Amino acid sequence: MSQRRGFGRRDEKEDNVLSISAEAVRAADGAAGMIATAKTQATSETLLAAVLSSLSDDKAEDVVQIDLRGKTEIGDYMIICSGRSSRQVAAMSEKLVERLKGEFGVVARTEGKGTGDWVLIDTGDVIVHIFRPEVREFYQLEKMWQPTTTN
Repeated sequence: MSQRRGFGRRDEKEDNVLSISAEAVRAADGAAGMIATAKTQATSETLLAAVLSSLSDDKAEDVVQIDLRGKTEIGDYMIICSGRSSRQVAAMSEKLVERLKGEFGVVARTEGKGTGDWVLIDTGDVIVHIFRPEVREFYQLEKMWQPTTTN
């Protein structure tokens, strides 16, 4: 009988440890959920502000903001800017992607970072094009989205 009592006490201790562990896991999951919720509540306007701020911090040149709302379903805003060199273009795009992930939990898709001539960053709501000046001049992407004037 004494062995059974000792065994029972050990079970109780293990049950308490398991209960506490389960509660800790639920609390951690709840906290992670709250953090994820806070990060995913970014609106297209807050993403736009973060993108513009990041590009300004990294000395982007000739920044053009195009409002796409009501014109297309690909996103709400398009940003087009230039960097002075392939290295700066790649660095700006990398920092922008890291900042958006860190601040908002947004995992942006990128294209072209390897060459650094033209990097496309797609956040879903905000699309960013970072060009070397010569490449930007060649493609003249912003002309496609500017309103046409009729005389």
